[in-house]
Parts: sequence; C-alpha cells; structure tokens
Amino acid sequence: MKGIILHGGHGTRLRPLTHTGPKQLLPIANKPMSQFCLESMIDAGIRDIAIIIGGTGSSKVKEHYGNGEKFGVKITYVEQDYPKGIAHAIRLCKDFVNNEKFLVFLGDNIIQKSIAEYSRNFEKSDDAASILLCEVDNPSRFGIADVKDGQILNIMEKPKDPPSNLAVTGIYFLTPRIFDVIDRLKPSWRNEFEITDALHMLLKENNKITYNMITDYWKDTGTPEDIIHANGAILEKMTPYFLGKKESNVTIEGKVMVGEGTIIKSGSKIIGPVIIGKNCIIESNTVIGSNTSIGNNSRVALCNISNSIVMEGCNIECNIKIKNSIIAYNSAITYDQTEQNEKIFLLGEGTRITI
Repeated sequence: MKGIILHGGHGTRLRPLTHTGPKQLLPIANKPMSQFCLESMIDAGIRDIAIIIGGTGSSKVKEHYGNGEKFGVKITYVEQDYPKGIAHAIRLCKDFVNNEKFLVFLGDNIIQKSIAEYSRNFEKSDDAASILLCEVDNPSRFGIADVKDGQILNIMEKPKDPPSNLAVTGIYFLTPRIFDVIDRLKPSWRNEFEITDALHMLLKENNKITYNMITDYWKDTGTPEDIIHANGAILEKMTPYFLGKKESNVTIEGKVMVGEGTIIKSGSKIIGPVIIGKNCIIESNTVIGSNTSIGNNSRVALCNISNSIVMEGCNIECNIKIKNSIIAYNSAITYDQTEQNEKIFLLGEGTRITI
C-alpha cells in the first residue's frame, strides 16, 4: 500500500502564522503536525509516500522531509498549482499510485490511535474505500456520514442540517477505482472537487465503503484554538524525559520533557505537561505552565506562560502572563515596564513586540 499526504492549501484561518510557510509545518509538541501523519503511515507499514505541495513555503516542506531517507521512507513530491479540492489533489497522484491500494492523510489531521490494524484489514478486503469517522459537536463544519445499522447511507460536505454528528476525518483508505469517479466529478459550490462527493458517487454506484470509529482523539487543526488543543493532548500522552540541566531551587511538577543543552535557572517553575526543546534558557523567576511547548534555541525570562506554543528561536522577556497563544519562529517579546498583565498573542514569524 502507498501513502499520500496533502500538504497544500493557503491556511487562511491561521494567518499570520501561515504567511511564511504551510500550516502543516506548524509545530505541535515541537514537531511539525504533518510529521504525525507520516509517522502514522510508517506505523501502518507504508514506506512509499507522496507529499502533495503547493502554495506558500513548499520549499520548506522539501527541506524538512527531503527524500524521506531520515525517516526510513521514500518520498515523492507532487505539485498542485492551486488548491482545487482534496479530490483534485488525489487525482494528481494516479501515476504514483500505479494500481495499488493507498492511504490518504490530510497533513493537518492529528490522531493518536494506531491505524495499522485498519490498514491490514483494508489490504485484505474487497472494499472500494474505507473511512474513519469521529463524533463531533459541530458537524456542520465537516464532511458528514449518515450511517444506519452499520452501513453508510450517504456522505455530504458541510451540510447545513447534518443528519448525524459523524465527521469524515481526513484519513481515507482508497483503491484506484476512485480515479474514475474523480474524473466525472463537477466542482462544488466552493468551486472545489470534493472528496466527499467522490465517496458519495462511489457509494451510489454500488461500491462498498466501510468505516471505523475514532473514539479516543482526532483533531482537524484548522484554527489556532485547534492547534493549541492538539498540543496539550499530545503533551499529555508523552513520556517524560530530562536531558538538560537545572540549577537549585527549580520546581518541576507533572510531565515535563526537556531537551539537550537546555538550562533551567534557579527560581523557575515548570508545571507539566510541558516540552522544552534543545539549547533553551529558562531564566530565573519564570513560570512555564501546563500544555506549553517551547521550541529549540529559545529564551524565556520573567513571564508566566501557559497553554501556548512558542516556536524555535524566540526570545520572550517580559513581566506578563501569556496564555492561549502561538508565537512563531524567531519572534521576540520584550518590555519597558514592570506592570504585570495577561496577554494573548498570535504572532507570525519574525515578529518583534515591545510592551
């Protein structure tokens, strides 16, 4: 079985974070979110993977993943000149698939459950497709499956009046039969070729589509709030480690992961789950609260930061509370006063702020 990761799109809901690179490279627990997709495929035994790129920062995708050798896989890049929908992106991979069954993963989907068993079952089956469903609170935001007595009756994209709360996640097991269907699709009201429309057509032409339920954790990280939520969920499942150094009088509570070369100075407090990357400095009298990621080569001083993501190369030195924030690569927040306030930030790459 082959794999396809969709890594295109403009990420408009995540601006300014996506002005300089694709949203799928935004880090969750100090790892690009699309890498979780890649690792899920590897766990399922897939070693030949295409990554569909297009839009801002495609070169950064190639820079991170290369030819796949460092991940133990072979990676092929497929260019999509403009985001015309998931089905269109899949159709670009027809030659890559070459009559094999394949797995499609949207690069901004986070799942914690192994899909290895689903992959094995699909390989042995005669199903035309198999999808993963998850119950959601806001079904009108997603593609939705109408299911009765274990059978999928209908699949629709973002219905105004959803027949169920079963969202079609961005994880699809497919066969080459899907290409013929995609070739006959018409653009939706969004002027895109929808994968939900393709699956619906496949279903109505008497092809068998099965499903499995995700009951633990799945997140479509389309908004800053989704990313922060996923960050906390991933941190909660990690195994603690401490590879850096800490001075005396440092308080550490809960799950904490600290990388090599990092120094945590006296008087600081770390309340897990927290991950701090390599070669960071956590200065004295600093509090790193729960559900927070600090990227490599960053310095944090004096502030109280929680439920936030700080990417690589940042410098934060301010006597304020930072909460529910995402601070992109190489940003700096400094202060010229000692008054303490609570702030929320959504900072694009290279931002400089003096408070």
